[in-house]
Amino acid sequence: MICSKLFAGNLPELINEIIQYFHRDYQTLHSCILVNRLWCRLAIPLLWEDPFSIPTRNYHFIEIYLHNLNEEDKTQLNKIGINNNIFPTNTLFNYPSFIKCLKSCKIGYSIEKWITAVRTSIQGQEHPVQITNLLFPHLNFIQNSRLIFKLLFKIFIENEANLHTFEAEIFSEFDCDYFNDAFELILQNPNFINNIKILNLDFDTTFANMTRNYPFLRFLYYNCNSISSLYFQFPAYHADNILTEIYLSQIINSQQNLKKILFGCSNFPLRHSLLSLKNSKCSNTLNTIIFFDVDFKNTNILKEVFEQLNVLESIHIHYCYSLDSDFIQQIINMNKPFKLKSLFMDEVIHIKSLELLFQKSGDYLENFGFELLSRNESKESKQQLLEIITKYCTKIKFLDLNSGLDNLNIYSVFNLIKNIQQNLNYLSIDVLNYYNQINIIELSSIILLNLGQILPFKLEYLNLKLTINPSDLVVFLKNSQNSFIKKLLICNKIQGKIDDILPYIKEYIMKKKRVEYLAIVRTFSETSENLFSLKNEVEEFELNNIQVLNYSDLYIQILDFIKESD
Repeated sequence: MICSKLFAGNLPELINEIIQYFHRDYQTLHSCILVNRLWCRLAIPLLWEDPFSIPTRNYHFIEIYLHNLNEEDKTQLNKIGINNNIFPTNTLFNYPSFIKCLKSCKIGYSIEKWITAVRTSIQGQEHPVQITNLLFPHLNFIQNSRLIFKLLFKIFIENEANLHTFEAEIFSEFDCDYFNDAFELILQNPNFINNIKILNLDFDTTFANMTRNYPFLRFLYYNCNSISSLYFQFPAYHADNILTEIYLSQIINSQQNLKKILFGCSNFPLRHSLLSLKNSKCSNTLNTIIFFDVDFKNTNILKEVFEQLNVLESIHIHYCYSLDSDFIQQIINMNKPFKLKSLFMDEVIHIKSLELLFQKSGDYLENFGFELLSRNESKESKQQLLEIITKYCTKIKFLDLNSGLDNLNIYSVFNLIKNIQQNLNYLSIDVLNYYNQINIIELSSIILLNLGQILPFKLEYLNLKLTINPSDLVVFLKNSQNSFIKKLLICNKIQGKIDDILPYIKEYIMKKKRVEYLAIVRTFSETSENLFSLKNEVEEFELNNIQVLNYSDLYIQILDFIKESD
C-alpha cells in the first residue's frame, strides 16, 4: 500500500527524503527521473547541482546551458562558428538555477573537452553538422574557451542560482585566465557568492600572482561571512606576502559559523593562521581542522590554540612535516583529548613519541596510511609503526598503504587488517612505486594469496595496485567470495592485456554480483589499457548491474575523502 502511494505521488515529502538519499549516486538518479513526473521533478535538481564534476564522456549539458543565452550573446558565439542549431529548441526545466557548486578549474576543463568533442564530431561526420566553420585553430582555442566560460557564468548569475560551493583553483595559465574572468563577473554581481557555505582557494603561486588576488581576498572578507568550510592551499608561499596572512586572518575572523578549516601547503603561514583561530568567533563552532602538507616546525602554540576551541571533534594530518618529539609533546601535554581522526605519513620520526601519541589519540583514529619511500626508513621502524598501530588503533575505517611494503612487513599488515576487520570499510594497497627493486611480483603474489580470506564481509572501496599473476588472482577471488565490494579498482602493472584477467573477473565478480562499481587498468612502460574504453565489455558488465568507470574517476583522493568525511 505504501509502495503504491509512493509511485502515485501521494507522499511527496517521503519521496523527497528517499531521493535525497541518492545524492551523487548518478546512475540511480537517472533511473528516478524515469519513474513519473514527481520523481523526475525531485531528482533533476540533484543531477544538475554540479554536472561539471560528474564523470562522463558526454558534455552536451553545456549546450543545454547555452540555450538560455539572449540573442546578443548567441551572436558572439556565431562569430566563432557556433550556430544556434546546436542548442535545444526548448528545455523542461530551468537547469542553470539548479547549480550549487562551481569549480573554476573543472568548468574550464569541461569546456575544453566539449570544444574538442565538437571538433572531432565535425571532422568525423558522426552526426549531421550543426556547427559551421568551427575549426578552433590553436591560437583561438583559449579565447573561445574563455568566451564560453564567461557566458556560462553569466547564465548562472542571471538565473539567480543559489550557490553553495565555490572553488577557485589555479594550476595553469588557463586556470588563471578562467579565474580572472569569473572574478570580474563576481565583482559586478556580489550577491552571487555571498551566501556560499564551502570556499576552496587552491592557488599554485607559480601561476597565481597573489598580489593580483588581493582584491578577491578583500572581497571575500567583506561579502562572504556565512562560510562553514574554508580550505586554504597556497603552495610556494613567500614570507614577504604579509598581506596574504592579513587577508586570510580577516576572512577567518569574519565568519559567523565556521565549522571546518584546511591549512596547506608546506610554506603556509601556519602560526599566524592558528592564532587567528584562537582569537576568532569560531571557538564555539569549529569542529574540524585539516592540516595538509604543512610544516609544524617551530609551531609551539598548538596546545594553547586547541584548548581554546570548545567543540573541536576531529583533527586530520595529511602528509605533514616535522611530526617530531616537539610536536608530539605539545599534544601529550594537552588537558583536553586530542581527537586525531586521520593520520597519513611519509616518514617515521621518533617511534617512542609516536607511541605516546597513539596512546593518547589511538581510539579516535579512523583514517591511516603511510608512503614510506625514504631510504632513511629502516625496516625496523616500519615494522614498529605497524605494530603500535595494531596495538592502539582498532577503529580504523580507511587504510591506505602506498609503498613502503616489503616481503617481511606485509605479514604485519595482514595482522593489522585482521585487527580492524570489523571497522574497515576502505582499503588501498599500492606496491608499484617502491623506490628500490624489490621483487614486486613476489610481494603482489603474497598479497593476493593472503588478502582474500581476511577481508571484511562488506567493503565500500578496495583498490589494488599490483603486478598480478592470473592464478594468484583466482585464489584471491575465491577466498573473498563472501565479501561484497561496492567499488573495486585494479591497477595491474604487467605486460599483456586486460583479457589475461578479465575471464576470472567475470566468473567470480560479475556472475556472482559481488561488485557495484568496477575499474580495471593495465599499465606497462608507456602503454596502458583501460576496461572503461572497451565498449562491448562495458555493456556486458552493465547488463549484470555492474557499472564500469574510468580508474581515475573511481579512485579516491584521500584529501577529498577527508574533506567530505565529517
